[in-house]
Amino acid sequence: MSPGRCRVFALVRDPHERLEVVTTLGATDLALSDELVEALNGYLSDQGDPILGTVLDRAPNPVRMAVRQYLQGRPAPELGTFTPYGPVGIVRDAVYFGGIDTELEEYLDGAYVIGLGIRMSNERRADGNVGWVLQLRDDEVSVPASAEPRTWALPADVKLLSTWTSQQPLGGLGPLHSALEAAEDASEEGRWVRVHTLLHSDRDEDYEGNGTSEFVVDVFDAPIPLREPDE
Repeated sequence: MSPGRCRVFALVRDPHERLEVVTTLGATDLALSDELVEALNGYLSDQGDPILGTVLDRAPNPVRMAVRQYLQGRPAPELGTFTPYGPVGIVRDAVYFGGIDTELEEYLDGAYVIGLGIRMSNERRADGNVGWVLQLRDDEVSVPASAEPRTWALPADVKLLSTWTSQQPLGGLGPLHSALEAAEDASEEGRWVRVHTLLHSDRDEDYEGNGTSEFVVDVFDAPIPLREPDE
């Protein structure tokens, strides 16, 4: 931003971060800059979002053309990797635990309390023992009230057997403990299990409404995957 213009960039991670120019607003259109950035981020997190079109209708023709040309043909971001504020960052890429125990629960509880996104899945080591690998993210991704409670895309080649969410507590246990119970039970049956968190909004039209932070446990009709030797 400068007194005479505002240049809008896209932050691309592939996997290294770089900037790509999207468009430039002149001095007479600077008031649109914040709205345009917010609308672009909203579009990337939900490509059905109509707000971007409304903002572009008020922008000069060169800006409209530049934005539409930039977005044309771009695939939707992977589920759970974007919010209306921008891309979700990785805080810890992979943390390994040998089993579901007090240490793991305390680690997840700390991440959950401060609002980090959590992804966790089971793995079988070469010696046959099963452990859990975790990824921590700098934000929980929101889903609208009526949407499927999931921000981690399902694998295309594996059948989903069941999904449990912390809206269905087990025996009066809290959301985290219930999620770990559900995950451990399925893992002991030899199933591949994935656990993640999300923010479930109470609205469909506004992702920024009130919501509840939830755990999701997906159980697949597949054996526990082998841990890669170099991990």
